[in-house]
This record gives sequence, C-alpha cells and structure tokens, in this order.
Amino acid sequence: MINYLKGTVSVVKGEYIVLESQGLGYTVKTGNPFAFEAGKEIIVYTHMYVHDDCIDLYGFKTAEERDLFLKLISVRGIGPKGALAIIAGGAVNKVMAAINNGDAPYLQRFPGIGPKTSKQIILDLNGKLDLKEDISENQKIKNIKDALKAMGYKKQEIKSIIPMLTQCTDLPIDELLKEALKKLI
Repeated sequence: MINYLKGTVSVVKGEYIVLESQGLGYTVKTGNPFAFEAGKEIIVYTHMYVHDDCIDLYGFKTAEERDLFLKLISVRGIGPKGALAIIAGGAVNKVMAAINNGDAPYLQRFPGIGPKTSKQIILDLNGKLDLKEDISENQKIKNIKDALKAMGYKKQEIKSIIPMLTQCTDLPIDELLKEALKKLI
C-alpha cells in the first residue's frame, strides 16, 4: 500500500493529476484536480483501489480526506467515484457531522446519493467517525449546546437540531440560539 507520494504536479486534467516523483509519473485520481497547482511540490495521501478490471490510485490533500474515503467505500452501494464526489463536494468535518447526526438531506446533495444510499451511509458509519472539530466554526455550536443544556433540554433533543445548527454557523450566536429554540419549541 502506498500511504503518500511526495512529488511535483506535472499535469492537471479534469479527473486526475500526474504526480512526478523520482522519475516516475503517477496518475492520481482526485475529487478536484484543479485544487492542485502544476509545477508545485506537494504530498498526496493515496489509496490504491484494486478491482477485477482496474487498478486506480486515488489521491487526497489530507489524511482525513483519505480516511473518510476509505470509510465511504466500505458502505454498500458506494464506489470510489461516489465517495470521491462526496469528498470533493463537502468539507470533511461537515460530511462527518452529517453522518454522525443522521442528516440524510445533507448527504443527498451529492451526485449519485439518493435517499436509500444516504440512509445506508448513516446506518453503516454513524458513530464510527472521529470528528475533529473546527474550533472557529463549532465553538458557536458548543456554546449553543451548553446554553440549551442549562435551559433543561435533553441531550437527544439537542442532538436533533445539530444538523440545522451546522448549516447556520454564519449567523450571530444570539440569532443561532433563537433558531435553535424555534426548532425545539
């Protein structure tokens, strides 16, 4: 297994990049190849996918993206292309939060993910993902959760509105608390 490759991006195409490392050019499929800059030396975290008729190398900017990809392809009905589309279309923490919170509508916004597949993802991966919290974004949510606990709301009630809170973090904290209370009442 190739954990990562360090090299220079020599080609950027619609579905892949070519990473030149020690005289070899590796074709690496990525969710968003245009996020990589040609001529720049980088580290790409990889996963080699071997199937009946293909051997593909998938690449990611971070190890967390790769880890989420591996979890997603373990779900029945999700292949590498579908998992790559999810990784490319959403921030890793938001996708993981949606899975952990059972937010099927969030997952359905990705290409090829319908109601059945989103429910299967949640069923298979709920509680199995290590969510590394983004301090700046999730501090508001933590404060809202603490305030709601202090008001006497139960953990399960608070958990039910987390998907809504994660999608509204651009609101000021007082507005976010008002929205949370509207959903709970």
